[in-house]
Amino acid sequence: MPTRVCNLANYYYLCPNKEGNDMEAFYRTHRYLVEHTDAPIRRGLMDEIDWQDRLIGIKGTRGVGKTTFLLQYAKEKFGTDRSCLYLNMNNLYFAKHRLVDFAEEFVKDGGRVLLIDQVFKYPEWSHELRECYENFPELKIVFTGSSVMRLKEENPELSGIAKVYYLRGLSFREFLNLRSGNNFPAYTLHEILKDHQKIAATILKKINPTDFFQEYLHHGFYPFFLEKRNFSENLLKTMNMMIEVDILLIKQIEQKYLSKIKKLLYLLAVDGPGAPNVSQLATEIQTSRATVMNYIKYLTDARLINMVYPKGEEFPKKPTKLMMHNSNLMYAVYPMKINEQDVLDTFFMNTMYKNHKLYKGDKGTSFSVDNGIQFRICTEKCKFKNNPEVYYAMHRLKEGEGNVIPLWLFGFLY
Repeated sequence: MPTRVCNLANYYYLCPNKEGNDMEAFYRTHRYLVEHTDAPIRRGLMDEIDWQDRLIGIKGTRGVGKTTFLLQYAKEKFGTDRSCLYLNMNNLYFAKHRLVDFAEEFVKDGGRVLLIDQVFKYPEWSHELRECYENFPELKIVFTGSSVMRLKEENPELSGIAKVYYLRGLSFREFLNLRSGNNFPAYTLHEILKDHQKIAATILKKINPTDFFQEYLHHGFYPFFLEKRNFSENLLKTMNMMIEVDILLIKQIEQKYLSKIKKLLYLLAVDGPGAPNVSQLATEIQTSRATVMNYIKYLTDARLINMVYPKGEEFPKKPTKLMMHNSNLMYAVYPMKINEQDVLDTFFMNTMYKNHKLYKGDKGTSFSVDNGIQFRICTEKCKFKNNPEVYYAMHRLKEGEGNVIPLWLFGFLY
């Protein structure tokens, strides 16, 4: 009987037809996916992960390329070698069969690396990953999960054994490399603050980054901008999936509350960056203040919004400012009300988010970074009296001088 082809999550899965032929069907699927994976850019996280670890978790929001990342790793390190196998927990096979039993068969067949996508779709995933870790010392497992998952806090079985990383959307540097064919490296914040003129001059010899910056702000964070579909519609669909699947499923929220969470996100997006009026929001979505704050935390975990606090404060206190997680979301949710200053602030917040802590800035500044480095984010026509204790990130500036630095250059932090 021929193998059936099932279209799941935009990939073709060769579904096993009868017991005993299961493993071969998964191998065929793996080979097909690896052979047809053509990642447009090599993500920097590939070199940050310690691949010697036996249990590696990769978190990330929908649309940032977690599946492609797994398949790119398989292609780069193993090709179609049968010692590595990709699995997607969307596969209905795992509605009946245990992951631990599958792993045992895989190891007996010479398998050494399991790549498990969308692990949270499997009910007992954390418990069985622990079983696999303890029972099969020769097996390495790399799994992906939603950004909403609090892997170690909510899954104590993985404490001390899972090394967790976060795959972000494209940085401006990665986007620029993709669009221009260059291979510019990333720089640390210290390097940018100290040597920004030298770094910018090196880049400007090859390309003018300001020609691509607005394009990135509008649609460059999510790799699916490369697909031949309307980007904004695709992003709105992705945002809905983040709420409907990731937040509701993982946080175990009843379906009847879905409309309240969606309305809250819309209200926050329309209001723009600022301190939330929790009482008013509670009235608008007809719930309690405490529930509004919980929903805000869920939206933050889903990487749909960011919370900014004064240094020393954190959730559950009310944030000083709520912002969209990245500028692409702003254009998708409410394109009629785009404020340039808000977009630039959001870009800076997002690009710093990977390796740095951001807090409410001192008077006359936008943000305080890490141990009190003060930044003011400036539009092209921004007027200011230069304070030597503050760094000015200037929009549309090709090259800076002293404490005035091109805003685009902070997009090279990862």
